[in-house]
Amino acid sequence: MRSDVVTAVPALALSALLDRDDPLQFDDALPPLWHWLYFLPIVRQSELGRDGHPARGGFLPPVPLARRMWAGSRIQFHRPLRVGAPITRVSRIDDVSLKTGRSGPLVFVRVHHEISSRGEPAIVEEHDIVYRDAPAPNKPPPAPKLAPAQYTWRREIHPDPVLLFRYSALTLNGHRIHYDRSYAIDVEGYPGLVVHGPLLATLLLDLLRRNLPAAKVTRFSFRALRPLYDTAPFYIYGMQPADGMGVALWTQDADGRVAIEADAELLRE
Repeated sequence: MRSDVVTAVPALALSALLDRDDPLQFDDALPPLWHWLYFLPIVRQSELGRDGHPARGGFLPPVPLARRMWAGSRIQFHRPLRVGAPITRVSRIDDVSLKTGRSGPLVFVRVHHEISSRGEPAIVEEHDIVYRDAPAPNKPPPAPKLAPAQYTWRREIHPDPVLLFRYSALTLNGHRIHYDRSYAIDVEGYPGLVVHGPLLATLLLDLLRRNLPAAKVTRFSFRALRPLYDTAPFYIYGMQPADGMGVALWTQDADGRVAIEADAELLRE
């Protein structure tokens, strides 16, 4: 179990990163997904691995595959976290499974988090991590999933290195693929800096909040299909069905391919 306090400064910093001006004060509710600003991985510098993450073999299993990525999450929001409130998180590993994909062996780790505030359940999250080898130089990319033609909202995002660095700093994420271009390209084989999966998910719910500011999200899930890089703009989309109780969200790269697909359920008043 870990303990923290919902301090205002990280939330105000994330608001600025998202080009917002949220006047967050004591007892104000955090927007959904902003809990990722807390319970940060405080690890001694000597205990970091080559990739900048904490060395494997502590809480997470010592998987030897080179690449580690946030593959998705399923989150229930029971009550908001509030600025100034003490919070606790209990985490466990629910499953470790080995699969074989087109790029070779894959190891999926499912982590379960339960966050409480002032002794009451607030957030339950299942977090999927995938480990894989870097692809061979001539390996064809996976078949793309094309983005839907219809949408309700759209926003263009320019993922420059400063944006990625600021988000890494806010979440104390030392993974070098997000800010060290030579490492990302020469060691892990990416074409550029990789945009954080949690940042993409946060941008998607921010799109919802910009267009439905009074909506209350009760559940949110997202799945990463392919990475996005700082080499080109990308787009975030939302589509609200007629009943208004759920929203489909997705990110699309410059070539029209879906990178993350997500769904948000809204509270019925």
